[in-house]
Amino acid sequence: MNFERSAHFVTNNLWDEGGEYLHGKALSLERAGADFIICVSNTWHRVSEAFKKDVKIPLYHIVDPTAKAILGLKVQTVALLGTKATMSSGYLPKEFGSRFGITIVVPTGEEQTYIDDVIFNELAKSQFTDESRHGYLNIVDKLVSRGAQGVILGCTEIPLLIEQKDRPSIPLFNTLELHARGAAEMALAG
Repeated sequence: MNFERSAHFVTNNLWDEGGEYLHGKALSLERAGADFIICVSNTWHRVSEAFKKDVKIPLYHIVDPTAKAILGLKVQTVALLGTKATMSSGYLPKEFGSRFGITIVVPTGEEQTYIDDVIFNELAKSQFTDESRHGYLNIVDKLVSRGAQGVILGCTEIPLLIEQKDRPSIPLFNTLELHARGAAEMALAG
């Protein structure tokens, strides 16, 4: 799904319509002979049940490789950065918790609004400022002080703004990279 279409569905709270759109794409992939489906958007995983309905090939869920990386470092509590729709939804925290025993800490409502504004008004327009980088890192520091032992970079644009070198003492989990690498490994394994 392209960013403009995704933003339209998200900003207008059209989750059912977005799920139906993705369901059509999943069926197309299945008909084309795909072995499995991936959706690299953390935000859209909240409707994954809708878009995999009646699809016979498996969905490689974004939580799976991310949880594997988190647990591989023996981390149990992580912060989640992403779109406001991702952070405010209980979907990903529930998935990480019920399936892997990982506790998710989310930013405050005000911090979520700031993160979301930067994503849609700057990062999505290829604008990367030191001010926003420092703002994000300040939020990361607050989340660490609230118990986070790592941080999920749960939006495709966030790793373009902050990187592991910005906070070497706290592991950052780039879901896009982890998901893509895991999917490549799955594809090569046959």
